[in-house]
Amino acid sequence: MADLSDARVLFLATDGFEDAELFEPRQALLDAGATVTLASIKTDPIQGVKNDSDPTRTITPDLTLDQVDTEDYDALVLPGGVGNPDKMRLEERAVSIIGEFMDDDKIVAAICHAPWLLVEADVVDGRRVTSWPSVRTDLENAGADVADEEVVIDANLITSRKPDDIPAFNRAIIAALGEELAD
Repeated sequence: MADLSDARVLFLATDGFEDAELFEPRQALLDAGATVTLASIKTDPIQGVKNDSDPTRTITPDLTLDQVDTEDYDALVLPGGVGNPDKMRLEERAVSIIGEFMDDDKIVAAICHAPWLLVEADVVDGRRVTSWPSVRTDLENAGADVADEEVVIDANLITSRKPDDIPAFNRAIIAALGEELAD
């Protein structure tokens, strides 16, 4: 496994995140040595769900969206769940954070419904991506080339479809970070 002890990864999430899509990538990155920070709308604990309805674990964010300086991070991870990206795409700062990461060619990884945030940030035109099936039309309408694969990598952009794809999603993020740190 890559040594990511110098990697700094930001996660954006709020209530309604798909439990496995936050906790499993977060743990894989921590296990690889990365420093992981969670930003949200507020610093009160946020509620995870399974299958967009059954409440699961909570997690307390480290900071609020307005406290994020994107210069402090090497990569951004966007977990899915229906409610999470739907709420986050209404947050101007969340959308601008995504734009800043993309403008700086930093790694941006989004899974399941999280590519809605990529559409909102207007960063998918001409990019190859994947997502949960119900988000694909939005991606196509925003100019993306949509594939149905467990993980799609287009330069700095990494996308996956669903919780079953998390192992491939995690491997892609870790590999991309390892390459970025080696450069």
